Amino acid sequence: MVRGRLARLVLLALPTLLVLVCVGGTTAIAMSVQRDGIRAATAERVTEVSSELAGLDQVRDALEDLDSLERAIAELQPLASLVERAAGVDYVVVIAPDERRVTHPTPTERGRPVSTDATGVLAGETVVNTMDGTIGRTLRAKVPVIGTDGSVVGAVSTGILERRMTQDVEQALWRLLPWDIGALVLGMAASTALTTAMHRRIRLHDEAARELEHAEATAAALREQSHEFDTRLHVVRGLVANDDRAEALDYIDASSRVTTLADPALRGAPPLLRATLEALTAELAALGTRLELDVELTHDADDQLVLVLANLCRNAGEAGAHTVRCELRERDGRFFGVISDDGPGIPAAHAAQIFARGFSTKPDPSGAGRGVGLDLVRRTLAERGGSIEVSSAGGARFAFDMEVSR
Repeated sequence: MVRGRLARLVLLALPTLLVLVCVGGTTAIAMSVQRDGIRAATAERVTEVSSELAGLDQVRDALEDLDSLERAIAELQPLASLVERAAGVDYVVVIAPDERRVTHPTPTERGRPVSTDATGVLAGETVVNTMDGTIGRTLRAKVPVIGTDGSVVGAVSTGILERRMTQDVEQALWRLLPWDIGALVLGMAASTALTTAMHRRIRLHDEAARELEHAEATAAALREQSHEFDTRLHVVRGLVANDDRAEALDYIDASSRVTTLADPALRGAPPLLRATLEALTAELAALGTRLELDVELTHDADDQLVLVLANLCRNAGEAGAHTVRCELRERDGRFFGVISDDGPGIPAAHAAQIFARGFSTKPDPSGAGRGVGLDLVRRTLAERGGSIEVSSAGGARFAFDMEVSR
């Protein structure tokens, strides 16, 4: 039972978890792609800036004629500063063949050796990497400057701070965030709808399973009772067929919980109705309930009328009534009946449920199931074009009508 409930909880929570995983995973992938894209774009930009500067005649001439470093700094620093502002990079460093800086955004660093390895670029290689420098960790591109004779006469290094790329990624995240929230809200709404539908289907399935189990128990009990009743009926028929009336009555009295009592008020009543009401009088008496009768019929009762009367009267006695009154009339081809009692009545909360199959306010010590009788009454009356109304004021009152069987 506990394992089944846990499995259902997991099943109900699964759509929500899938939405969270999908949105979270998509966001993580998008941010990874965005970060790689920003890094690739930054690397392309610094490489392009370094290449453009390395190809300028002004830079090449200054590095080829490097008799005075101060003169080269004075000539190239304004150009480097202009490019820094125009290209949006954090530094442009022109490197002399002896690895000294010709330009740098920090004046005190000009003329000093570079802080990172320049061996590769001065050997003619283009180098793109991320390293720590004097202004912080940067993504940089170093491009060699080729002299007129084809030799390497220096290099240009251009870099952008790592924290700027991080800020770009964060800005991209903030731009993506509203879309993530929107997707999450829509996904959660759809998940909630799906979970609600699944929960409702599971609940209906459980109710159907319980009802089926109850119906199977009731059917098993009815089959057993039917078999027992059929056996006794054959015994009674055999006794009656052999004109053993006294023995038949003794057998019936011994097999029944009650002994049928003759009611003088029923003299002259149709046979089946008289026998039914006498049996009900005796059965209710065994429960400590008195049955009052007010009956005027032209036609005899049939099986369906007997079923309605028996279930309504028996239900009142089992509910704890001391007196049950049965009124029955026949007018214009219809039976009209009222079964009322002085019992506890019907709670307002249960008034709409009492005719539902399987519903009962009384305990079921047998385990065979209750809540069958009133459902049978409702369906029987409907088959005969009738109806039933229930009210409760100082007890329960059932008023019904049905067509007279022809």
